[in-house]
Amino acid sequence: MAEQMDQQHSIVADLREFVERHAPLAVLTGAGISTASGIPDYRDEQGDWKRSPPIQHRAFMTSHMARQRYWARALIGFRTLADARPNAAHWALAELERQQLVSGIITQNVDGLHQRAGAGRVVDLHGRADQVICMSCGARQMRHALHEELSLRNPGWCSKASPARAAPDGDADLETDFSSFEVPGCGRCGDGIWKPDVVFFGDNVPAAVSASAHRLLQESSALLVVGSSLMVYSGFRFVRASVKAGQPVACINRGRTRADDLLALKIDAAAEDVLPTLLGD
Repeated sequence: MAEQMDQQHSIVADLREFVERHAPLAVLTGAGISTASGIPDYRDEQGDWKRSPPIQHRAFMTSHMARQRYWARALIGFRTLADARPNAAHWALAELERQQLVSGIITQNVDGLHQRAGAGRVVDLHGRADQVICMSCGARQMRHALHEELSLRNPGWCSKASPARAAPDGDADLETDFSSFEVPGCGRCGDGIWKPDVVFFGDNVPAAVSASAHRLLQESSALLVVGSSLMVYSGFRFVRASVKAGQPVACINRGRTRADDLLALKIDAAAEDVLPTLLGD
């Protein structure tokens, strides 16, 4: 027990020294920061997939059957994202920003929890899952409104599929016959495809979003990665950019990351346990 306490104290001291020496920090967050809020993550501690990879952009856009499957599962799985609340790690980062130790947050997550915790400068690298966009005319609406229409068109679906387990990003682990599931088109242009306003796998981060993230890095003195294995290049590239610019990189993450050999400090711990210690008593 004493050895564990000494180790914890050392971790806190190392992280505190890193923050104080290099503030203001840019922060890059991934799925691991939101697991304590009840949202499952994608990868295990070795960086391998825990489940099948999420839907690909091309499949969603070209296959009506893929969209039926996606929206039917989302009626079950999105409840987890909608009901999630910020945990201690989200609150701590928002407070560190208020103290001007953090200059802003680049998040790979689509759950909006940083904003709910009060963070002011957040770059949603992969978009926001609580909004949907028509891929033909650009119309937008809140996702809950589309889900209400889906429920009306598919009565009894949620109760039929309720045993399904929630998966990351509003998906659910459910396999059944989706062929009768009705998916409405856009009411403004007639038949446009409604898509979550997020970057699916196989799609690209919008140039303006990427530019905002790089601008945040340039205005910071170092990078802190929280809860990301960095296996996806859209996140890993910011570590590479920081190292190239001579900025040290620290990481709080359970298990292996793609950037382990680039890190100035690696803390293998849960973000919700470590980050609040930076706020003092």
